[in-house]
Amino acid sequence: MTFIAEDLAVTTNTDANHLQAIASRLRKHLQRIAERRVPITYQELAKALGLTPPDTIHQVAEALEHLMAEDAATARPFIAAIAISKARGGLPAPRFFDRARRLGRFAGDEAGLEAWAFHAREFTAAVAFWTATATTGKSG
Repeated sequence: MTFIAEDLAVTTNTDANHLQAIASRLRKHLQRIAERRVPITYQELAKALGLTPPDTIHQVAEALEHLMAEDAATARPFIAAIAISKARGGLPAPRFFDRARRLGRFAGDEAGLEAWAFHAREFTAAVAFWTATATTGKSG
């Protein structure tokens, strides 16, 4: 089998377009969820977005990381903080904290008290920001 660079570029571009499409739909859904002031699980998000296997949770996680980068670039609270892992008792998955660390917003232990405090702050800030945005009609 011969490796052709164009094949990789097309696949990568298609993957990036797919990720962007999911991220855009995910942001809109999370903005509506923010008004309820309760978190939503990754599994519930995958179902609400109608994602198809395989790897629906992974698709959600990648889109959430994309949203985190967008939010960091515009100094907004992480809308991704509204999403939590069913398996972590109310916290997002470890990759949320890893991404926050790489974006310069988190420096603690992803399973420790710092994680709980950081997530609580981000969740509260995201809910306040996106609820206000929905009320004023401004997109932040």
